[in-house]
Amino acid sequence: MEDYRRRQQGDVSNGPKPRKPVLELLWFFAIAACIKFLLIPSYRSTDFEVHRHWLALTHSLPLSQWYFDETSQWTLDYPPFFAYFERFLSIFANIVDPQIVDLQKGLDYSSNTVIYFQRITVIVSDLCLVYGIFRLTRSLDPIKRKLVWVLVVWSPALVIVDHLHFQYNGFLLGMLLISLSYLEEGRDLMGGFAFAVLLCFKHLFAVAAPVYFVYLLRHYCRGGFVRGFGRLTIMGSVVVAVFAAAYGPFIYHGQIQQVIRRMFPFGRGLCHAYWAPNFWVFYILLDKGLSILLRKLGFSVKIPTASFTSGLVGDSSPFSVLPQITPLITFVLVLLALSPCLIKAFKDPLPRMITRWVAYAYTCGFVFGWHVHEKASLHFVIPLAVVAVKSLEDARHFFLLSIVSCYSLFPLLFEAQEYPIKVLLLLLHSSLMWLGFSAQFDKGESVKQATSKTKRRHVQTKVSTTSTGEPFRIRFIEKTYLFGLLVVEIWAQFLHPFILGSKFPFVPLMLISIYCSLGVMYSWIWQLRWILRPPPN
Repeated sequence: MEDYRRRQQGDVSNGPKPRKPVLELLWFFAIAACIKFLLIPSYRSTDFEVHRHWLALTHSLPLSQWYFDETSQWTLDYPPFFAYFERFLSIFANIVDPQIVDLQKGLDYSSNTVIYFQRITVIVSDLCLVYGIFRLTRSLDPIKRKLVWVLVVWSPALVIVDHLHFQYNGFLLGMLLISLSYLEEGRDLMGGFAFAVLLCFKHLFAVAAPVYFVYLLRHYCRGGFVRGFGRLTIMGSVVVAVFAAAYGPFIYHGQIQQVIRRMFPFGRGLCHAYWAPNFWVFYILLDKGLSILLRKLGFSVKIPTASFTSGLVGDSSPFSVLPQITPLITFVLVLLALSPCLIKAFKDPLPRMITRWVAYAYTCGFVFGWHVHEKASLHFVIPLAVVAVKSLEDARHFFLLSIVSCYSLFPLLFEAQEYPIKVLLLLLHSSLMWLGFSAQFDKGESVKQATSKTKRRHVQTKVSTTSTGEPFRIRFIEKTYLFGLLVVEIWAQFLHPFILGSKFPFVPLMLISIYCSLGVMYSWIWQLRWILRPPPN
């Protein structure tokens, strides 16, 4: 009891020393890494061969041929910094197994050495994510900090996309979090530099560039015309230097147009083969429904050929009735959806709001963008994990969105042996979220019980669990939606094959896409309403 009283008073000289946050975070990473090691032999998508080929391409060919090579159908279509990253990894790949980086003999190479090598590179590269989330949460109190670590480091969506399907999203999202951490600290120049580097690794993160531009213009370049212009020049010089380092060699070889054509293949069509859960799902379905109705009424209308079952990337969105959608239209829609956020950032550029604004920008890009992949939901779900601990309302929103985002990735793992893995990952994540948010927002209940004795002594004490006076509970509409998600999965996985067999094979994917689209649209509207609120004190 005396030790407890001493610790309460700040005297911890005789007590155990608290662990350093970075060591605690490394334990979180180590636990996640152990699970990822166990998943190494599991399913991998064609993206695995894509990245293996890029190792061979960057290792075997001179830089001047990287964006022209067509040895494989998996041509290089990422920005130069990612190509340099692959070149760096190829040095170690050549030591482990030279066939990995052989341009001809390495095609579709799938020995244990290449599997373990590439899987381990993804696990190690996640240290960038660990560093990013450490920087972004080090000012939070311990409970909130650890809860964010659980939501990000143990994210089931990242496990599914990076460590089963195979990509390097954790590495890239780590750079985004590093950039946001600098901006929240007021170190705008470093934040802008980190974001410029990220864009030279993966250009799809450019959706948030308008938010960065407006925020930095108003927050960093303030202080009068002379000082502001000087800072704008400094920021512009830093960004230009980063892009020069990335694209300079290709400009020197006169290949910049080829690089841009590879990075922006607009001929791929509005939608991916598996439609990402966004606004265009409803647009396509409306077009299909109208075309069928008009044909029955006697009009000569061509039935759309869009398919959920095609494994190839192509123009999977020709419309029969509604107007054709072009990249320019999607660009304008994204900017319109972003405009309330840009106005807020221009009027009142608050560092504590930048993570929320960037997450909203990526949500807009996902909802209205051109040729969106379902995996792009990670771009806004991961930053929103940091926002989720700020209020009860944010926690409820993230609880629903995180489940929807993870579930929308289920079709990526279509083999039977992976089904228990993805279900257990989602159930475990949902349970941890519930326990974590309950610990964060229900802690006032124990305080109420502890103060009951003082009330008997006629001491008036006012206690509340949260700013809203509520513990963490999901509301009826959210419960109903999650129950519907369960119904969709039972039908898609069990009832459809049992009742209809091989008939209408597109229906399960269609149901998942439509239902998840409802959840994503709800999240976009919720974030928009939050953006339109008066700024917090």
